[in-house]
Amino acid sequence: MDIVKLAGVEGGRRARGTVVIIDVLRSFTVSAYALDGGARECLLVPTVDEARTLSATIPGSLISAEENALPVAGISISNSPTQIRAADMRDRVLIQRSSAGTTVMAAVDSADEIYAASLVVARATVEVCASRRPQTLTLVASADHPEDHACAAYMEGLLRGESPDMDRLLEPLRRSDRYARVMSGDWPGFPPTDLELSLALDRFDFAMQVTRHASYQRLTAAGAVPRSG
Repeated sequence: MDIVKLAGVEGGRRARGTVVIIDVLRSFTVSAYALDGGARECLLVPTVDEARTLSATIPGSLISAEENALPVAGISISNSPTQIRAADMRDRVLIQRSSAGTTVMAAVDSADEIYAASLVVARATVEVCASRRPQTLTLVASADHPEDHACAAYMEGLLRGESPDMDRLLEPLRRSDRYARVMSGDWPGFPPTDLELSLALDRFDFAMQVTRHASYQRLTAAGAVPRSG
């Protein structure tokens, strides 16, 4: 298997083969907690306007959105796994917009299969991808952030039969000003508990497969069935 690592929107455009888009803080961590909470699916869009328009066509749907990592006026759920865990997701559709994850996902131009990933589903994603035996696997860090690169490195290590040191891989994140700001509790829509939830390595035993549609990407659980509650 040829493992390629890329980053950002341009990385999404260049990705080929089986493609995994990684967003740890926080878009695809939100997706995982939504599915674990009983959501039927997550629909990914690149803009807030598209999220609102799509939500209006799906009764009972919820929107999770942020712009520049800040809450959006009129949308009660930010890009926060803490808020998703507190919401009743049972049998509902979550519509997601984020500055990195959903935007990069929309940029994928050519892929045999597409998955969304984060640390909470990293090993499960590796297992599902490996079972497909792709010739090329492209891991795309949705943003140039240490946690997305750490997740890509962890997944690559597992694919190569190694035992990556996650604490070491996450050390650049924990030393960052961004981490300190979140921990201070002063970041609107980004509570410190989001870090704990997002860095819970291999918490879930399902991967998240993505299928492309005309106006959105549809994300559902693949592999093991997610637990409800």
